[in-house]
Amino acid sequence: MKIFRDQEIKGFIERFMQRRTRVSVEVNQIVTAILENVRLNGDAALYEYTQKFDKVDLHRYGMAVSAVELETAHQELDGELLAVLREAKENIRRFHEKNLPQSWFCEELDNIVLGQRVVPLERVGVYVPGGRAVYPSSLLMGVVPAQVAGVREIILTTPANPQGEVNRTILAAAWELGITQVFRIGGAQAIAAMAFGTQTVPQVDKIVGPGNIYVATAKKQLFGHCGIDMVAGPSEVIVIADKTANAAYTAADLLAQAEHDPLASSIVITDSPELAQTVQRQVEQQMAQLPRREIIQQSLDNYGGILLMPDMQSCITLSNQLAPEHLGLHVEKPWETLEVIKNAGAIFLGSWSPEAVGDYWAGPNHVLPTNGSARFFSPLRTEDFMKTSSVVHYSREGILKHGEKIITFANSEELTAHANAIKIRMSD
Repeated sequence: MKIFRDQEIKGFIERFMQRRTRVSVEVNQIVTAILENVRLNGDAALYEYTQKFDKVDLHRYGMAVSAVELETAHQELDGELLAVLREAKENIRRFHEKNLPQSWFCEELDNIVLGQRVVPLERVGVYVPGGRAVYPSSLLMGVVPAQVAGVREIILTTPANPQGEVNRTILAAAWELGITQVFRIGGAQAIAAMAFGTQTVPQVDKIVGPGNIYVATAKKQLFGHCGIDMVAGPSEVIVIADKTANAAYTAADLLAQAEHDPLASSIVITDSPELAQTVQRQVEQQMAQLPRREIIQQSLDNYGGILLMPDMQSCITLSNQLAPEHLGLHVEKPWETLEVIKNAGAIFLGSWSPEAVGDYWAGPNHVLPTNGSARFFSPLRTEDFMKTSSVVHYSREGILKHGEKIITFANSEELTAHANAIKIRMSD
């Protein structure tokens, strides 16, 4: 893992930013064609693409996973793992219950009542990726807050292997959560199926969950036709570390991120030359013992780096500029440093708070803004599965009191029918 200094840092950041913004014209064209085919041809397009991309014959295995498959997977799951899933589920539930939004109404003068009515979405689709790895943790992070919000119907799409098999832990977790509508489809075609609806897959109001570049591009193109959580890019972590940081822990957190994908990014920003060198050695030593070291090495070669800055303020400024998905504060006073952090999806304070505890256990959602979008996006939350309606009740007294001002405003925009809607009530 290379240490970057001075002008080298600028070149690294430029390459890193290109990773964030690069979506090829070819990917966009492929996704557009898939979306249109699914919209027009429904299930037939899903059979075609699942055979083409995943080598799965849905005519043979069926698109929907049966209740028997789900229950059997649950019954056969290792008891220790099932207990862990249940405890993680409850941690996630408790956290998301704390930010459950409420309806409210406020009575003003003249019998005017204003307020906000909060209701859950009717039907939500959760995408759980497959491929390089499978993520039952992402299933929990997508489903549990939707259930806390009161969503009536939740469906799940996830790719199968060529034998038509969906990962057993994903199926068991779905059954544990009470999800019985599971479809063995993946990629952009699964996103299209949930957005448009097909003969088999119900149309949803919102789609959540991470995926590859084709999934992310499909969600981006469909935003507006249905809701989405965010447009997720490759995963990333930044660790701000001072001279007090534990180099072994810092290296371990970098490697945990790098094993996701060759496009994942693991960055340390430090003002300590000694720590930079120690972390560099620790990365090499620990990586040699890890099974996914080939992927890790590609990730570190592509978008990994130890950035040596002149002081800690420069480290913080650069981190705020990059707005990382995950941010570790391996510094002497993490709570004080937190006060000057402006942009990050999830913040892990101190050496005993590895990103992995957030991925699986702590409770906050691990579906997080990437590609610098932590400047304006938040993690997936309970309120993302709810919508609000403004409520307005005016009395005759209220219209008589404020009507002339409203008429003046409407006339300033030359919307005389708007003004008339007030006048006709004032003269009644």
